[in-house]
Amino acid sequence: MDFGFNEEQEAIREAARGIFQGLITPDRVNEVEHSDERIDRDLWKALADADLLGIGIPDAFGGIGGGMMEIGLVLEEQGQVVAPIPLHATVVTGSMPIALFGSDELKETYLPGVVSGATILTAALSGVATSPTFSPTVTAERQGDSWALNGTAGTVPFAHIAEAIIVPAKTPDNDVVILIVPANSTGLTQERVLTTNRAIHPTVHFDGVVVPKSHVLAEPSVGRDVTRQILDRAMTGLSLTQIGVCEAALKQTAEHLNQREQFGRPLSTFQGTMLRAADAAIDTEALRVTAWQAAWRLDEGLESTEAVLVAKWQASLRGQRVVHATQHLHGGTGADITYPIHRYFLWGKQIELELGSPSLQLARLGDLITDHPDQIVHR
Repeated sequence: MDFGFNEEQEAIREAARGIFQGLITPDRVNEVEHSDERIDRDLWKALADADLLGIGIPDAFGGIGGGMMEIGLVLEEQGQVVAPIPLHATVVTGSMPIALFGSDELKETYLPGVVSGATILTAALSGVATSPTFSPTVTAERQGDSWALNGTAGTVPFAHIAEAIIVPAKTPDNDVVILIVPANSTGLTQERVLTTNRAIHPTVHFDGVVVPKSHVLAEPSVGRDVTRQILDRAMTGLSLTQIGVCEAALKQTAEHLNQREQFGRPLSTFQGTMLRAADAAIDTEALRVTAWQAAWRLDEGLESTEAVLVAKWQASLRGQRVVHATQHLHGGTGADITYPIHRYFLWGKQIELELGSPSLQLARLGDLITDHPDQIVHR
């Protein structure tokens, strides 16, 4: 398979890299991490001005089109500098589902605002992603032409600043309806929760929250299938972000090992450090190949379940192994939270467990092999 990018994709990568590298420094990230919102509004505006928030949104609604491949190029650059912005939440789990499955009314309501940077979106996927049966923790009952939501959704990324939340909810018939819930809805409350990488992923409570028919993203007849498609893209997006995290952590570690000396020799010349760095490089390449394969299959409309599970498992297990190794190879400096490398460890750990641990992905891959052998991709 040719993983080369075309001219337009390379232009997207270069534009994203210029913005992230130009605006984000460790000091800037530290500053944002101590702010109330925990997002870099200046960076968000710069991405909007460069039309990079419109990736995945059709040009009819102000975007530039594209799919997971194009979005992945921006996510990878975000991972390189561990930039604190709701990129994955808004672009992958927010605007992309609306662009793919929403009505024209929903697209008109939300997508132009995402393109301009005015609208931040998110999705309540944690509960359904970690459920063995993909069952949401929020319930929905019909109330005339509307739906009434009750229950709690845990760790909803950036919900504290989101205009709306995409919420899969279980119906009395054990189906799934997917609703777009404005964050200022009556009966919706939030609890502030800090995650491993210092972002805010609130717990969201729904107490009789009424959602009109116009805000149904997917009816119960197709809700489970659409939920899985959203999850596939969400897990692939995390895997693509992890590429950037690991690649940057490894680069910084190589520079550190070349500069620091022991017994009159650079640390990079010792066999133990060389072997561990080499293992980390191999792990990074393995997760790179599997993540991009999942993104490509999703964009091509091919069977993607196996590829996505493999990619998320690789990003979780190998990604954690890389950031663990790079922090250890920094010695005592790696434990210093004023030194940049620790932040890559935190991001790697966050991605490892978000939307399901490595063991969960492995178990699902095993179920797929045993229960649905016809879905396994033959290479």
